[in-house]
Amino acid sequence: MGPGSPSAAERCVFCDIAAHRSPAFVVFEDDQTIAFLDIFPFTRGHLLVIPKMHGARLTDLPFDHQTALVRTLDVMCHRAERLAPDYNLALNAGRNAGQIVFHVHFHIIPRYGEANPFRATSREPLGDDDAQALVRALSAG
Repeated sequence: MGPGSPSAAERCVFCDIAAHRSPAFVVFEDDQTIAFLDIFPFTRGHLLVIPKMHGARLTDLPFDHQTALVRTLDVMCHRAERLAPDYNLALNAGRNAGQIVFHVHFHIIPRYGEANPFRATSREPLGDDDAQALVRALSAG
């Protein structure tokens, strides 16, 4: 594993996605970041944007990795507007803030005029057909 990656004992699902050891519906990738669909989306097109370098919080990352993450957020927010003009951008930092996966990640959640999608009830898993359609819609081009 590269610099900033957790040890095997501390393996992280997002590190595995960034290293292509676990599957994901990837819509963007560069040397320092990757963006992919949330498999339990709040709304259709819910994206996760992460640095490839492991860090639980934004402040754990070197500044150049923070900058790369913000550049990718900009790209992906523009692409999310292909689905809906409105969206939420969220970062949960720490257990008390609702962070579940302790690898810094931003959520981009398209909004379609629905009631509050941030509900405590279970969320439906993303289907393969819809995921493929979203990958086409949100990828470059």
